[in-house]
Amino acid sequence: MNTPVECRSVLYIPASNERALAKGPSLACDVVLVDLEDSVVDQAKSDARLKAISALRVLEFGYRVRALRINAIDTPWYADDIEAASQCEPDILVIPKVDAPEHIAQLSQAMDTHPGFAKTRIWAMMESPKAVLNAQAIAASSQMYPRLCALLVGSNDLALAAGMPVNASRHLLVPWMMTLVAAAKAYGLQIVDAVYNDFSDVQGLTSECNEGVAMGMNGKTLIHPSQLQIANTAFSPTQEQISIALAIVSAFAQPEHKDAGAIAIDGRMTERLHLGMAEQLLERVERLRLRR
Repeated sequence: MNTPVECRSVLYIPASNERALAKGPSLACDVVLVDLEDSVVDQAKSDARLKAISALRVLEFGYRVRALRINAIDTPWYADDIEAASQCEPDILVIPKVDAPEHIAQLSQAMDTHPGFAKTRIWAMMESPKAVLNAQAIAASSQMYPRLCALLVGSNDLALAAGMPVNASRHLLVPWMMTLVAAAKAYGLQIVDAVYNDFSDVQGLTSECNEGVAMGMNGKTLIHPSQLQIANTAFSPTQEQISIALAIVSAFAQPEHKDAGAIAIDGRMTERLHLGMAEQLLERVERLRLRR
């Protein structure tokens, strides 16, 4: 169940916005994340839930992963969200405000009672200091509850809970975020970077996407379609990386290197570990090519 999905670009779409929902299947995002939580006011929750379920059941999303963010476990909408979500069989159920592994256990057990969730996985949003402190235990819960396959960084809520200003600079949050990256990687989970709030700031978004790549993030959550191309580009293999991977695969394929543990390529020692990484990269490139 933990086979990674492509998540370079994860676009939030408010479930209350029918026009935006209708556009979802035509947008160049890897994941369409229909939102029942923060982007929907309390009095519109029930109506938004109906719109979300209808869109996910009726619309044809093609290669795009269909994700639904429900309301948190301690809210009055949680139970109804679970019941309704089972009717549209989303690829991913996103649970916000995850503070402890018990939240993953509770959600996974609830999903097990619905046949509509047979193939649905869980993404956990990490949005509080407690989530950071419990990150290892939360990620480790995937061993018992394999539906959990990714962590999402919620930097806005994280900054607010920590008493930090929510602005374009997040350098003081980086140590907390790297704790989440370490937890995810330790248990084979993907991790998706937080949103960039100013969707008109191309330079700022590009810089933050590149920072996310350097941190080991697998993709980025987004709030506007104009951000898609930047994220897709940043989190895709570069031409230089592809060329290096091809050279590694070609070199190890030579008869004289059949049993070699390490060889010199362009003046650098390259081990078989790098061959496996190169093959994985090229397989991903091919998947993206076929999808286009």
